[in-house]
Amino acid sequence: MDRVTLRDVAQAAEVHVSTASRALNEATRAVVKPETVKRVLEEAEKLGYRPDPIARGLRTSQTLSIGIVIPDLENPLFGPIVAGIEAGLAADGYSVLITASTSHREDEAVRSLTDRHVDGLILASATLADPVVERLAKSGPPTVLVNRFTENVDIPAVIGDDQLGIRLAVDHLVEMGHTNIGHIAGPDQMSTGIDRRRAFEGLMRDYGYRLLVEGATGFQIEPGATAAARLLEREPSITAIVAANDLIGLGVYRAVRSAGRMVGSDIAVTGYNDVAMLDLVQPAMTAVHVAYRHMGAKAAEVLLAILRDEDSPTTTLLEPTLAVRSSTQTTSG
Repeated sequence: MDRVTLRDVAQAAEVHVSTASRALNEATRAVVKPETVKRVLEEAEKLGYRPDPIARGLRTSQTLSIGIVIPDLENPLFGPIVAGIEAGLAADGYSVLITASTSHREDEAVRSLTDRHVDGLILASATLADPVVERLAKSGPPTVLVNRFTENVDIPAVIGDDQLGIRLAVDHLVEMGHTNIGHIAGPDQMSTGIDRRRAFEGLMRDYGYRLLVEGATGFQIEPGATAAARLLEREPSITAIVAANDLIGLGVYRAVRSAGRMVGSDIAVTGYNDVAMLDLVQPAMTAVHVAYRHMGAKAAEVLLAILRDEDSPTTTLLEPTLAVRSSTQTTSG
């Protein structure tokens, strides 16, 4: 079947090709009469018209591609973020180029994307003090940070409300009767690690509880297990642990079992992110739920606004909820 062209849409809507083009482009739609826009959009939908990204790119000196940098391909939270970004960009004809980085390769990852002349970047790899992000703020393509932020840079960020998320987890454990609550924190080079730790420490002071914290070297299962083993050996009276993310939480499960204790009945455990299939582990893990697909879509929305020279928020804060499952259902004492 032949590809439906812009000229086909224009003929069906009985308008000039240039008018159809303006009606189909959100950035120029306002200069076309509303009734004409409606007619063009209806005909485009009937015909199954899809913009030709190559032709559009030649006309506008754009590549119609957006670069995405994620820190860890194995971490399941990034899949929904990327899916949300792709969905948010697709309607405007953008494709995505995805690359993974570690803290040692972020510069290389960003450079590989800018060498391909992407129109913008969405970074999920930012650290609190990030020279790559600082450089992009001064002279890079339009950039949005997602899930993490960098301090003291003028780049929009779409993030979860970590203060509220940790409060939801801690308040739930307190309601279940726990007073000896520990925290396995994430790396303090990342906003998600330091903000969740600070929130936990503040809540312990507010409640008048002892501060029982151990830091993990990464947001993965093994670092979580190692840190939890240290904390349990040092503080055997702990009855609940708030993990900085779900993978660390799974590491806590491993450490609790290695110590001859049981998650749920002996030690309550909460995760953070609520990635898919947490309800299938035994016992199912209570976790702070963040709508990561929506986060990705929002990051795409903010970047598109920048590309259109529209106003965009500096920081977008998304509100988490708590998914309560059996890992915290046994009361303390």
